[in-house]
Amino acid sequence: MYSYHQPVLLHESVSALITDPDGIYVDVTFGGGGHSQAILQRISDKGRLIAFDQDPDSEKNIPDDPRFTFVPCNFSFLNKFLRYHNAFPVDGILADFGVSSYQFDTPERGFSYRFDGKLDMRMNPGKGITAGDVINDYPEQKLMKVFFQYGELSNARKIANKIAADRLMQKITTTTELVECLKPLIPAHKENKILSQLFQALRIEVNAEMEVIEKFLLQTTDALKQGGKLVTIAYHSLEDRLVKNFMRSGNLEGKIEKDFYGNPLIPFTSVISKAQIPDAEEIERNPRARSAKMRTATKK
Repeated sequence: MYSYHQPVLLHESVSALITDPDGIYVDVTFGGGGHSQAILQRISDKGRLIAFDQDPDSEKNIPDDPRFTFVPCNFSFLNKFLRYHNAFPVDGILADFGVSSYQFDTPERGFSYRFDGKLDMRMNPGKGITAGDVINDYPEQKLMKVFFQYGELSNARKIANKIAADRLMQKITTTTELVECLKPLIPAHKENKILSQLFQALRIEVNAEMEVIEKFLLQTTDALKQGGKLVTIAYHSLEDRLVKNFMRSGNLEGKIEKDFYGNPLIPFTSVISKAQIPDAEEIERNPRARSAKMRTATKK
């Protein structure tokens, strides 16, 4: 199981999530099933687990367990499917926003600049635009916005300009071709950092990741029972900022609204004020955990 993906902050996240062994829980990012397996070990025969994943490859990891229900869809449709499966409201929701090791390490999926593969990057390979479509078809100005907004690249304009110039001569269709196109702009000592940011930006755009997370977060207020837990694991500042704002205020902007008497209308209480991060031992065992930040909130 863990060869598909080594779950990050496994003990910490599942311990924070489970409040009632007989309860209903949701793992909205099933992937390799590591978090789901740990949840199933913690709940009773009366408990239930609903898991979401839009990647068809994740279905090979589905456990044979009557308490488990799999939803082959992304988690922006959270409440629709919870109601459909008579699992509304729930006792806890876990979201691990990271890309699985399997997805990164499968060259034909195109998620990593370390391998030669088609510029795809779709979480569901059967739907939507590819990274190649973004690279070859987006206007230069729109490309620049993607790289700046989602990759936080200071040289986004130069990168977009170089891609726009090179694609006039020949389409850029593989990860290797994209890396070769940009090599003149990237100092050798910053190559890994800049390419990671660039590929992150493309992946977010292709999968509408920020929009999906926004829709998901706004549904959790209704989906959770009073006292239910929302546990999230984010891997970059864009995700973490959204979560932090939402847990603080109940909205995506982080602005605390008040009632007529001036009392704050906050649907959640943060369990800890700061994000939890993996310890040195976990990072040594799983280097991909180094950027993870876990936040936990309780529904009032």
